[in-house]
Amino acid sequence: MPLSLDSTQLDRYSRHIIMDEVGPEGQERLLDSRVLVVGAGGLGSPVVQYLAGAGVGTLGIVDDDAVERSNLQRQVVHGDDDVGRPKVESAADFVANLNPDVTVETYETRLEKSNVSEVVPGYDVVVDASDNFPTRYLLNDFCRLREIPVAHGAIYKFEGQATTLVPDGPCYRCLFPEAPEPGTVPDCATTGVLGVLPGTLGCLQATEAAKLVLDVGEPLVGRILFYDAMDATFETVQYRRNPDCPVCGDDPIDSVTDVEYADACAVSR
Repeated sequence: MPLSLDSTQLDRYSRHIIMDEVGPEGQERLLDSRVLVVGAGGLGSPVVQYLAGAGVGTLGIVDDDAVERSNLQRQVVHGDDDVGRPKVESAADFVANLNPDVTVETYETRLEKSNVSEVVPGYDVVVDASDNFPTRYLLNDFCRLREIPVAHGAIYKFEGQATTLVPDGPCYRCLFPEAPEPGTVPDCATTGVLGVLPGTLGCLQATEAAKLVLDVGEPLVGRILFYDAMDATFETVQYRRNPDCPVCGDDPIDSVTDVEYADACAVSR
């Protein structure tokens, strides 16, 4: 048994340690890992909750929003007393109460082209729990160029999707070269979302992140998983790298500097 795990940790993570796929070495790897969660809302809440419980040593949390009472129907790391507080502060307090082994690094900001190079580097895995297309495309592009894996998720009413983007696999732009026209995909403030749905998708994202840290299993690379809560069905569709993709194709861009992340998030050359 590694000497770096004390008696309290041996007790806390005992259900990991007895697993052949994790063991004490895997738990040490989790404790030494750094995972960035972009978004502390519906998807980000279960991601933060379960990665903190699993013992991911450093969790970065990015969000520029404050807790609203309407968030509490699905954003489980925030409570009624947190209404009005920055979400990153509320989430950090939740983690501190859950697992003192975890260090939280908070970024009370919106992730943009101007600050992405200051926030993302240094993390082993990024979890895309954002709720808008500019952030999704920015994360895809920047992380691909920096060779940082991304566990992506998205939700809509009763439906969700998840996929995992790694340096040697296809990227988000291979699936969706450009964002849909503004206004064609309404957000949950307009259409609503089933409160438990982000729990399902967020747990899938947290699982993918843990698998990437532990280097076990088969992540959702080149596969996108669709979940329909109304029918309780899962469907997985394979997709391939696009050789003409401007980010992971045969002639990729060098940086995100010249990409305009507004409207279609298109890459112009």
